[in-house]
Amino acid sequence: MTCYLVASLNIALAMVALAIAIGFIRLWRGPTLADRVVALDMMTAAVIAFCGLFAVRMQTEAYLDIAVVLALASFVSVVALARYAERQARKSDTDD
Repeated sequence: MTCYLVASLNIALAMVALAIAIGFIRLWRGPTLADRVVALDMMTAAVIAFCGLFAVRMQTEAYLDIAVVLALASFVSVVALARYAERQARKSDTDD
């Protein structure tokens, strides 16, 4: 790999790590469940991007398998959280 590619990958990895940190702040401080779910989904997408960039940086394919499994788990968890939020909304509507 050329030094320009390595430097670009290192910068991209740092930016993705910053995105994960900002997403964690939103996850921690998010006032509503929807904010937290979106932050978690964004953080998962950033971790998937980090795995892809790290796979290119280390020149190995093992991290891509991790990214695929993480993407599937993220999809299932976001759907489950959305169903939970919908049930909570219906429950609060019937209580009022």
